[in-house]
Amino acid sequence: MPLPHRLSRCALVLLLACAAPAMADAVADVQALLAAGNLAGALERAERALADKPGDAKARFVHGVVLMDLQRDEAALAVFTLLTQEYPELPDPYNNVALLQARAGRPDLALQALQNALRSDPGHRTARANLGRVHLMLAVQAWEQAAAAGPLEAPTQRLLEGVRALLASGLPTAAPR
Repeated sequence: MPLPHRLSRCALVLLLACAAPAMADAVADVQALLAAGNLAGALERAERALADKPGDAKARFVHGVVLMDLQRDEAALAVFTLLTQEYPELPDPYNNVALLQARAGRPDLALQALQNALRSDPGHRTARANLGRVHLMLAVQAWEQAAAAGPLEAPTQRLLEGVRALLASGLPTAAPR
């Protein structure tokens, strides 16, 4: 990893480590409310934390997670996209951008986001697993386009049906909260 990349990551880690205990408590509160299924309470607590300290990266991330859980995908996408611009070395916001792009039926944009996540952290397991799902989504898209031009060969049709069944089990997963 190049030195400037290391320094920016270290600076963010130091910033997060030195954040006021109240902000750490706020993020923990939001995470607990999410775990309890209290999405409205989690949103309220996240918004209060952001009002207290609008620039806090961790609070902004967890706010995006709450928005995602509330299915407010465009608002969550805006939060995570801004985080990727401000902290391009962090893989988790990219991973969540990918999830939101996949939910919106834009696997090509999800692929780009996952490639960015893996560029910043090649060992990011969630992003790596999501990359496989997105490749499957792209395969379905390609086979459906081929089918629009005429019937698929039997082996390709079976592949298409099998991959659709696999994908029905779920979209890519979010980064850890």
